[in-house]
Order: sequence, then structure tokens, then C-alpha cells
Amino acid sequence: MAPRANWKGFLRLSLVTCPIALFPATSESEKISFNQINKKTGHRIRYLKVDAETGDEVSNDDIVKGYQVDKDRYLEVSKDEIENIALESTRTIEIDEFVPRSEIDDLYLVRPYYIVPDGKVGHDAFAVIRETIRSLDKVALARVVLTNREHVIALEARDKGLVGMLLRYPYEVRDAAEYFDDIQDVKVTKDMLDLAKHIVEQKSGHFEPEKFEDHYEAALAELLANKQKGLPIAAVKRAAPGNVVNLMDALRQSLASEKGAPTARPTKTPAKKAAKKRKAG
Repeated sequence: MAPRANWKGFLRLSLVTCPIALFPATSESEKISFNQINKKTGHRIRYLKVDAETGDEVSNDDIVKGYQVDKDRYLEVSKDEIENIALESTRTIEIDEFVPRSEIDDLYLVRPYYIVPDGKVGHDAFAVIRETIRSLDKVALARVVLTNREHVIALEARDKGLVGMLLRYPYEVRDAAEYFDDIQDVKVTKDMLDLAKHIVEQKSGHFEPEKFEDHYEAALAELLANKQKGLPIAAVKRAAPGNVVNLMDALRQSLASEKGAPTARPTKTPAKKAAKKRKAG
């Protein structure tokens, strides 16, 4: 059975409008999930909404939204007050502009949605908007309200439908300089770069997602199957990382292992050369 639409409304390009529905393009429902249980009784843990001061349970009817303005003071905001600021994008995705896809930094990408016509009417208008986007080889930027927040959404033509990618706002993207400024400036020699490129050539291929394997998910499934059968669970022995000190040695050994060739002879470091010279003397 097809999933329920996350959003229904209208898509509009100037005066061209059509009813549409948004569906999540990805899902994690197939992944193994766990519940929290009481170790002593085996019963599931249930969470209660309680007053932080009195500890008393609070019913949903008595719970409202509050914005913290001080340590122990909140500004109460009612549901009606929030609905009164409803934007046009609550029911309509209005296309504002078209931009090259290459200009959208991947840091701004959040999650994709499939966009399809809603109902039997509006297929002609939908096709006009879709083919306009496709012919320009650009993405259309618009706005949509999901979970009571307005988002920027980038629309791309895909097969007979559209894909809408939610985008982050600039204030949601952290400045890379805060993390990268302390990285040391290191000069990479041509020999090192050439060796690394050879390793890349050995590992090069094409993007084929059907080859992806979730090893952790498979291990979880095997663990659960063995526990159901009452089989003993053996601890997995993990191999220790190789102790390679010299970077050139590491690159040569990596290249050799990728080719399936014998390990290359280690590079003679200045310290090794000095030791050999002392021994000869």
C-alpha cells in the first residue's frame, strides 16, 4: 500500500496552478528498531508527560506551547495565535525563481519528496510546470509549510513527476571555518599524490546503489535470529589497525594490496639510513 501524503495543496507557476501531493521519497521503516523494556519484568517502558516541578502527569488538553524568555518564565502561545500567522505556503507551493542545480551547496540539502498530481484534474498544468523545469535544466525554488514551519524547497523534474528537496536556511548551516581553521597547512609531495591517485584508480567505478550493503543491519538481523534460536552469541574479534609509521610506506602498501601484489619494500627513512650507516661504520 502506498504511503499517505505528507502534504496536499497546490503548485503554482505564475498563473498556472494544479493540485499536488507530497510523499516522502525515502524511508527507514525497513530498518530494525528496538523498544525500551524493563529488564526485570520484560515490559515496555511508557513515557509520561509530567509537570517538571510537581511531578504530576499532565493531560494533552492542558499542554500548550511556551517560549522560554527567562530561566523559569515562559511566554505562552496558543494554537489559534499560531494559526493566525498561517502563510500562503501552507496550502500553495509558489515557485519564486529558477537557479542552476550546481549552485546549491550540498550542505543545504535536507530530505527529498516525490511530488505528483492530486486527483484526476490538473495533470495538464502539472505537465506544463514539469516540462518547463526540465527544459531549462534548472531547479525551481519555492516555499512550503511542513510540520508548522516554512521551508524552502527545490523542485526538479524526474521521470513523470517532480522531486522536491527541502533546503536549510543559512542560519542552520554552521561556518566551516570554525572547524577547518586549525587544520595544519601540509605540503603534499608529487610522489605521495601520484601514489594516492593510483590507489584511487584501482578503486574507481560507477555509482551503483544496488551494490550498497548495510553490514550493521545484516549483523543485527543475524544476532536476533540466533537469539531467537537460543544459540550462543560469540564476541567478534576485531583486527587491529596496521602499525605503519611512514606515510609513503602506507601509500605503497595500500597500492600493493589493491593490486593484489606482494607488499612493497618499505622506504628507508632518514633514521633508518643513519642506523645502517652507524652499523657499517
